[in-house]
Amino acid sequence: MAVITNIDDLKRLHKKRTPKMFYDYCESGSWTEQTFRENVSDFDKIRLRQRVAVDMEGRSTASKMIGQDVAMPVALAPVGLTGMQRADGEIKAARAAEKFGVPFTLSTMSICSIEDVAEHTSKPFWFQLYVMRDQEFLKNIIQRAKDAGCSALVLTLDLQILGQRHKDLKNGLSAPPKLTPAVIADLATKWTWGLEMLRTKRHGFGNIIGHAKGVDDPSSLFTWTAEQFDPRLDWGKIAAIKEMWGGPLILKGVMEPEDATMAAKVGCDAIIVSNHGGRQLDGALSSIRALQPILDAVGDQVDVHLDSGIRSGQDVLKALAMGAKGTFIGRAFVYGLGAMGEEGVTKALEVIQKELDVSMALCGRKTIADLDRDMLKIPEDFAGRWA
Repeated sequence: MAVITNIDDLKRLHKKRTPKMFYDYCESGSWTEQTFRENVSDFDKIRLRQRVAVDMEGRSTASKMIGQDVAMPVALAPVGLTGMQRADGEIKAARAAEKFGVPFTLSTMSICSIEDVAEHTSKPFWFQLYVMRDQEFLKNIIQRAKDAGCSALVLTLDLQILGQRHKDLKNGLSAPPKLTPAVIADLATKWTWGLEMLRTKRHGFGNIIGHAKGVDDPSSLFTWTAEQFDPRLDWGKIAAIKEMWGGPLILKGVMEPEDATMAAKVGCDAIIVSNHGGRQLDGALSSIRALQPILDAVGDQVDVHLDSGIRSGQDVLKALAMGAKGTFIGRAFVYGLGAMGEEGVTKALEVIQKELDVSMALCGRKTIADLDRDMLKIPEDFAGRWA
């Protein structure tokens, strides 16, 4: 058993144990991948202030996200095709999150369906929605999330038009994978992955196949999805979805203060500062650089969370100290899932929590509520002055 001390350890195992197309799906961005890289590297520009001679007994990382008690303010972000990183991947990740005490968010583009995850967990999870043109499908999937007991709806705003990801195109990404000579050669080195996949029935997009009109198999699915992401999504439609849902609503993909202000006016419970992990608009600012202007714009009107680029507990600490009320991890937990299944997701959460806890202590803070900007050394003009 490898000794896991950080998220990069899990990433290396993930690459070794998962088929190339699915590893690349996780570990890539759009176009030149500038934003994908800077999501991570910009965290490194922020420094922490060490404090000493402070009583550190009785520390806690416990907090709340949209009023829900959490072991630490870190949620598992919605990630498509998670069930291709490991057989039944969404179920395994949801179970790990539930046991650890943090929220799990199921993607619309998951392999395991809403009903699958609900059947194999005992506590409510969150559901992420992509808005489709098919209104009947939209209404039905929201109702299915309600029926499954989902406790929050995460509405993604930044993927109505798909950004180009070169690696996915070159790999011929599909679920299940098409058995080309290159794929067969790759799968021949991934026996554990293959044997687990043979033991599960979940190989396609469970939330869509059999639920969308005319979509009964993977071949018809890709034609449907190419036509269905609704580019007409606007604030009026967001308000209508809020009313249709009727529960806690989180808006994901906000990167500009003007949009944050509009999101607050719609009446959502939280916004997520996110550039889709660098997989949509390449050349956009990193999420951590975009955070402060958004906090300045909305104040206490709405909770502000952050997604994209978090690979450590120190990254979580920096986002919270700047003013975020919560954070989301995507790749960090997927590395763990691909490396070691449910155990790997748990390990990713343990690594992040330990680093968060120790770093808090060395900065002289005992609780999440104690975190503030005074802990940080941030470069002048970190958010940037752009003409």
